[in-house]
Amino acid sequence: MVTYIALSNFTDQGIRTIKDSTKRADAVKEAAKKFGATMTHIYWTLGKYDLVAIIEAPDDASATAFALAIGTAGNVRMQSLRAFSRDEMNGILAKMA
Repeated sequence: MVTYIALSNFTDQGIRTIKDSTKRADAVKEAAKKFGATMTHIYWTLGKYDLVAIIEAPDDASATAFALAIGTAGNVRMQSLRAFSRDEMNGILAKMA
């Protein structure tokens, strides 16, 4: 599985219905399964981003489809980052030699 970090901000619609935020997160976690993905963690945060989620998906295409599907609900705008574990990064660095 490939790891992604999703940084999200509430849209106007999302903030108007903030009281449903944890319920929506549960629905998103369930929806991830359709894409072969898992939302392993979600945090409501202070600062530049309103939400930070850790997502595991089989590949970039699955992660992108999942992110686009979530975006169509209109509650958040998401920026996805491909994350590399220590072992993955060591493999990348080894290719530099």
